Amino acid sequence: MNTVSIDTTHRRLVIKPRGLDKLWGFTRRIEVPMDQVRGATHDPGVVEDYKGVRGPGLGIPGHKWVGTWRKDGQRHYWNVTGGKTTIVIQTTAERFQRLYISVEDPRSTVDLINAALTDQNRQ
Repeated sequence: MNTVSIDTTHRRLVIKPRGLDKLWGFTRRIEVPMDQVRGATHDPGVVEDYKGVRGPGLGIPGHKWVGTWRKDGQRHYWNVTGGKTTIVIQTTAERFQRLYISVEDPRSTVDLINAALTDQNRQ
């Protein structure tokens, strides 16, 4: 189920889609400096919201969204299967302002990202 790997090393948040998600989403890697990450939350209900205009990417309503969506003048990256384990990462980065990602353990992933932010702010 885990279609991405998430790492918070070297003061960067690195998201790497796996398998066919790289192809469907036209994205091999997303890197965001930690000082441009605002925070992460677990939000399983977000898949019910209007996502915006897709392009490029794959969208199968009710099941899978992978790629770029544009909404309200912002660009968002989706890599979500199902929705129950979706986390949302907000950034101030130019490429994507929000990252919607399915992970195996949403609570620990959110804690990992937010702890990295706390460590970044201490330095």
